[in-house]
Amino acid sequence: MSSKRVVPVHLHWRYIALVFVGGMLGTAARYLVAAAIPTVAGLPVGTFCINVVGAFVLGMLLETLALRGSDTGMRRNVRLFAGTGILGGFTTYSAFAVDADGLILAQNLGGSILYAIATIVVGALASVAGIALAARIGRMAVR
Repeated sequence: MSSKRVVPVHLHWRYIALVFVGGMLGTAARYLVAAAIPTVAGLPVGTFCINVVGAFVLGMLLETLALRGSDTGMRRNVRLFAGTGILGGFTTYSAFAVDADGLILAQNLGGSILYAIATIVVGALASVAGIALAARIGRMAVR
């Protein structure tokens, strides 16, 4: 009997490279978008928009891939490159936390609370909207 060792996905160099390259692209895109959108009344609108758009697109992407079949082959490659890599690099919950803390340090506690709650709630709703839109498109394609 041969016992072929199964290597987990996160230990395959090919998949690591997909996430790495995608992450570089997503991080560069985030930097450019954040630099282009100024703060409004001291609130980091760029980071907010990045996280909401990223949540929506990730919801759409994952639902679309799930509707097409199991997480293998090209679907896995797309998920890792675009989902984990690009969108993982694009969305920035670490910057979100730093921005919320910065608002507290600037003695804008109300703005910090508003920003934190809005980011979480609107981001979650955007993700659900992306999933719903992809599901609707998927149902229309079946007809």
